[in-house]
Amino acid sequence: YLRMTRATMEAVQMGDLPKGDVLGTARIAGIMAAKQTSNLIPLCHPLSIKTVEISLEPDHDCPGYHIQAMVKTAGQTGVEMEALTAVSVTALTLYDMAKALEKSMHIEGIRLISKTGGKSGDYTIG
Repeated sequence: YLRMTRATMEAVQMGDLPKGDVLGTARIAGIMAAKQTSNLIPLCHPLSIKTVEISLEPDHDCPGYHIQAMVKTAGQTGVEMEALTAVSVTALTLYDMAKALEKSMHIEGIRLISKTGGKSGDYTIG
């Protein structure tokens, strides 16, 4: 989650920020980050990524945005680091683009929800 005030969330939704399309830019940043994970995290090996999908859902109760990444590879390895990196950079980009309105936003709850494949097998949060 990226928590923020309702006013900031509404401004992001309306696209009413000086830096432009916040949600689109954050989504692209997350996709790019997933593909660069091995350059950012020591000892993370480069992977052939097949798909990266970023979801930025407004949460009016929070208020803020629920950010989720889904990463797939054709290889037989897990891509959880790529997904976690994608979520982190998506949230950081959203923060960066909206910080002129609110510096008190905060990122929380970055975690793996589920994965299939890889050496350690399947995992679903319990």
